[in-house]
Amino acid sequence: MKVQQILDRKLKSEILAVSPDTSVYSALEALEKHNIGALLVMEGDKLVGIFSERDYARRGILKGKFSRESFVKDLMTSPVFTVSPQAKIEECLTIMTEKHFRHLPVVDGEKVLGMISSTDLFRSILSQYQNLVSSLEGYISGRPM
Repeated sequence: MKVQQILDRKLKSEILAVSPDTSVYSALEALEKHNIGALLVMEGDKLVGIFSERDYARRGILKGKFSRESFVKDLMTSPVFTVSPQAKIEECLTIMTEKHFRHLPVVDGEKVLGMISSTDLFRSILSQYQNLVSSLEGYISGRPM
């Protein structure tokens, strides 16, 4: 399965992003409102970073930078590691594991298509295995597939 298939299945097609000059507090409110763990950081149509709960915990809280007094540009991860919509799920899991990422922006050239999370990948893999088990059960019991 490829990343594009995950993007197609996601309910929200809206790209959730903030600007580098957004207050950390506002970014945290957006994370909470949308029940997500990271936001893309964009300057116009250009991806310039990613801001996550982990960024705030490690670069904000632990360094005494408070959310109302800090800006996303001060805590975001940049440069950003991205994947293409044609990347395989296995490749994404390898990247996330090796680099300790939980989110990967998906880009086609310079165009931002969305973002996938480790949860998106796990759900996709679980679905594949459930389908495989169902098919094998049908095969073993003699039911048509």
